[in-house]
Amino acid sequence: MADRAQPLSAMAWTGAALTALVLLAVLGPLLAVALAAEAPGRLGTADLAAIRFTLLQAALSALVSVLGAIPVARALARRRFSGRRLFVALMGAPFILPVIVAVLGLLAIFGRAGWLNVGLEAAGAGTVSIYGLTGIVLAHAFLNIPLAVRLILQAWLSVPSERIRLAASLGFSDADMRRHFERPILRAVLPGAFMIIFLICTTSFAVALILGGGPRATTVELAIYQAFRFDFDLGRAALLGLIQAGICVAAGLLALTLMRGGDMGGGLDRPPLDWPGDTPRARLVDGLAITGAGAFLLLPLGAVLLEGVAAVLGMPALVWEAALRSIIVALGSTALAVGLAVPVAIFAARGRGWVETLAALSISVSPLVMGTGLFLILFPVADPVALALPVTGFVNALVALPFILRALIPELRRAEATQGRLADALGLTGWARLRLAIFPRLRRPLGFGAGLAAAFSMGDLGVIALFSAPGAATLPMEMYRLMGSYRTDDAEGAAVLLMLLALGMFWVFDRGGRVDAGS
Repeated sequence: MADRAQPLSAMAWTGAALTALVLLAVLGPLLAVALAAEAPGRLGTADLAAIRFTLLQAALSALVSVLGAIPVARALARRRFSGRRLFVALMGAPFILPVIVAVLGLLAIFGRAGWLNVGLEAAGAGTVSIYGLTGIVLAHAFLNIPLAVRLILQAWLSVPSERIRLAASLGFSDADMRRHFERPILRAVLPGAFMIIFLICTTSFAVALILGGGPRATTVELAIYQAFRFDFDLGRAALLGLIQAGICVAAGLLALTLMRGGDMGGGLDRPPLDWPGDTPRARLVDGLAITGAGAFLLLPLGAVLLEGVAAVLGMPALVWEAALRSIIVALGSTALAVGLAVPVAIFAARGRGWVETLAALSISVSPLVMGTGLFLILFPVADPVALALPVTGFVNALVALPFILRALIPELRRAEATQGRLADALGLTGWARLRLAIFPRLRRPLGFGAGLAAAFSMGDLGVIALFSAPGAATLPMEMYRLMGSYRTDDAEGAAVLLMLLALGMFWVFDRGGRVDAGS
């Protein structure tokens, strides 16, 4: 795509301008915090320990997530079974739900009084602890395996049916399929999947706050929170924010150097075929992978529903009003994120891989630093509290942008590689080229990315916590307040409502192209 003249120059230049604006919007608040500091920041022994722990837990979490996702994605790509559509949709629930809801579900299963420990005690086998490094990695795997599955599954399903038919005619065995198909696909997709999960885990806040937080289990994000909340040391917070961003950029550059081919070429968009070389052993392994993933990912969600479904109808009016605000913010944030992602993806797909790394800064910079910086920027000219919802939607769009780009860019390159020459021969340029040749092949990743953006915004409990005023909270913020006031039943009911809304919005946007599951 990058080695010949491209007729999408206007959109590409728009993407270049938007990339610069995104970079300014992300780094501007960080600079504002640094300039507001009374003295340069200094790192103590505890901060250095937090940096080391952040690298360790993020690397382990990303590794466990991608390794755990491979057999599940492989099984879903090769098997057709009753309820597959619903299973694929529910698989994404842990990743798209608010972290605090997901952690509550894990505690219901693995906590001190959880189902697992109750069973172990009844059997006289002792108990297990979910707190510390083990619990943080377990929670991050629970939250991110669904994302890794979807990213790997999209690559698996991109293999043209014609290639699979050719492999079958040549008598390929299971080992041949792994060598000639699966390994090239994994080499292409795993570095990017690892990078995005590493970034998520590096900036994780709620998981470390609930399951870690001690001297030996403090992340950089928690250290930033402590610098703001307890010391109001803006210089130290800004320095920690810069270090966190540097870690994430370095991870992105490393992932770019490790990415290799894996493109299986174009086809005629026929439905996917069964893979050759199927054996009873392969069917057993795939069945175990699907069953194990379903149990690990869906049981905690079932525990949340079991605890809170009876309280939904009896929740106070404030909760329903907060839910409406969350829906409005999520829709606005999704529209902005998609509007930014398409031009930026077109610009990045022209061979500029560094654009995706720059866009990933939006999840590299601490949301706490971004929120405080925006407060400092807005305070002289407007009331930040009055702009709480628009600012929250804006930050949510920036945070969702890398996820949409990760889904869009490979498909955009593939669409241009397979349809670009035909479009050139027909003289298609500009909007006509996009509408007729490119966009039809972006429906699946666009729906997936928009669904992620909507769900993220529905469950955000970051910037809104800095700006929100009484009577203007989103649903996650209202749930947090209910928990703080020990209104447990209402909080559990709000958790169920939040889970249903986030999953529902993701399903609505994702339906148009959900991994070829009959759509």
